[in-house]
Amino acid sequence: MATFSPAQYDALERAIADRRRIEVRRQAAHDLVVVPRSLRLVDGRERIDAVHPTTGDRLDLWVDELVGFDVVR
Repeated sequence: MATFSPAQYDALERAIADRRRIEVRRQAAHDLVVVPRSLRLVDGRERIDAVHPTTGDRLDLWVDELVGFDVVR
């Protein structure tokens, strides 16, 4: 379960506003690069609504299932 710092949330919110890619790390899964569109609260859980940068497929990423993320520069 991820616990992000205020600085990490700021970076995520800035990536959403600027439409910058992020690399997410999930437990027992490969790293994934996505373009985050929004951060929402759904049934008490935070969800990143994102799209795959190449295919345009929509992805829902639950923050509590992430190990971490980095903004791609």
